[in-house]
Amino acid sequence: MMRRIRTSTALAGVLGAALWFTAADATMQQAKPAGATPRTADGKVDFSGVWVNTGGGGGGIKPDEEGNVTVLSRGRPCHPGQECKPAINFERDSGVRQRFAYGTNVPMYKPEYWAKVEHNDVNGNFVDPEINCYPEGLPRIGAPSKIVQTPNELILLYTHHNTFRVVPLDGREHDPIRSQDLTYYGDSVGTWEGDTLVVDSVGFTDESWLGWPGYLHSNNMRVVERFSRQGNTLTWQATVHDPDVLMQPWAMDPESRNLNPNPKALLTEDLPCEARDNKHIVTRERG
Repeated sequence: MMRRIRTSTALAGVLGAALWFTAADATMQQAKPAGATPRTADGKVDFSGVWVNTGGGGGGIKPDEEGNVTVLSRGRPCHPGQECKPAINFERDSGVRQRFAYGTNVPMYKPEYWAKVEHNDVNGNFVDPEINCYPEGLPRIGAPSKIVQTPNELILLYTHHNTFRVVPLDGREHDPIRSQDLTYYGDSVGTWEGDTLVVDSVGFTDESWLGWPGYLHSNNMRVVERFSRQGNTLTWQATVHDPDVLMQPWAMDPESRNLNPNPKALLTEDLPCEARDNKHIVTRERG
C-alpha cells in the first residue's frame, strides 16, 4: 500500500503558504507578549487560539502586492576545482545548522545506543521516519499551531500532516488499554500545576525519532509537556523520560509562539503526496 505525504514540490507550496501566513498575519498584526493573560470562566489560563512560530524565518518579511514572498539566502561558493552543483553547499550548511539548533542540549544515550544514533543520522535520507511518510510523533512535532480549550478537554491542532490530539482535563488517569498501545502521540492526560498545564503521555511506538539528528527512543518512553502563557505568548516545553535508552531525562529547550490576533486566522492545510523520491536519492546530503 502506498503511503501519502508531501512531495518536494508540494512542500514548497506549503512552506510558501505558511510563510505568507506568518508574514501577513503575524508580522502585520504582531501580537505583543505584554498584557493580561486571558482566563476561562473557571479561572484557568486560556490557551485557546492560533499560535505562530516565532523562531526561524518570517521576521520582517512581507508579501508583495500579489501576495508572493521572496527569500534570499547566502550560500558558500564552490571551491575552485570542486565539482558541485548550485546550492549543494547550501544543503550541506543547512544540515550543519540543524544539528547546531540543539546546541549543547542533546539527549544523553547509554553507550550502547550511540552507534545506532550515528547510523540514523548518516543515513537519514533513507531511514528518517518523517521522510518516509510517517508521523513526526511526540515530542518531535513541537508546539501546536492551534489550541481549543474546554473545561474538560484540550484539543491540539498541528498543520504538519494535519495532526490533532485530544487531551482530557477531567482528572482521569491513563487509559489502561490505550496506554499500552504503540502510537505516535501516545495516550495523554492533562493536569494543572498552578497556571501551568502539564500533559503526560505514554504508550508510544519506537518507530518515531525525537529529533532530526537520528535521536531514537524506546516504546517505554514517557513525555511530559508543559504549557504556559504570559499575555499573548505561549511557551511549550517537553521532557523525555526513557530509561531504556537514555542515561537521564532529556529536558528539551522551550519553544515560544505568539498569538495571532486575527479572529479569522486559519490554519494552512498540509498537502498530501507520495513518498516517491527516496528511490531517486543518490547522496547522503541532508539539509
